[in-house]
Amino acid sequence: MDKIVKRYYQLKQQQKETEQELKELRDQIITFCEEQGTSEFAAGPYRVKLVSQSRKEYDDTKLYEALPDLELWRMLSKSDPAKIAGLVKLGVIKEGRIQDTFALKEITLLQVDRK
Repeated sequence: MDKIVKRYYQLKQQQKETEQELKELRDQIITFCEEQGTSEFAAGPYRVKLVSQSRKEYDDTKLYEALPDLELWRMLSKSDPAKIAGLVKLGVIKEGRIQDTFALKEITLLQVDRK
C-alpha cells in the first residue's frame, strides 16, 4: 500500500506541475494573439484558435429576491448557471424575471488542434 500511496502522491504533484505549465503556456499563446491582433494562427502542424464566450455570474442575493418561491430556490440551493439555464429552458423561470441578477463575464477559450 505504501507504493500505491507514494505513486498517487507523485502523480498528484505531476498533475499540479502540468496544470501550472499549461496555464503559463496558455497565457503566452493568448498574449501572442493579442500582440498580433489575431484570434487564429497556424504553428507547424497545429491550428490555434481563441474563442470568446460570455458567462453569466449570478448574484445570489439578487437571484433570491427575484425568485422568492422557496420551493424553486430549494431546487437551485445556490446559483448554478447550468441549473438556472435548464429551468429557463423548461419555462419554470422566465428570463425577464432574472435579467438583473447576473453579470456577464467575458472569457477566452484556447483551442489547439492538429491540422
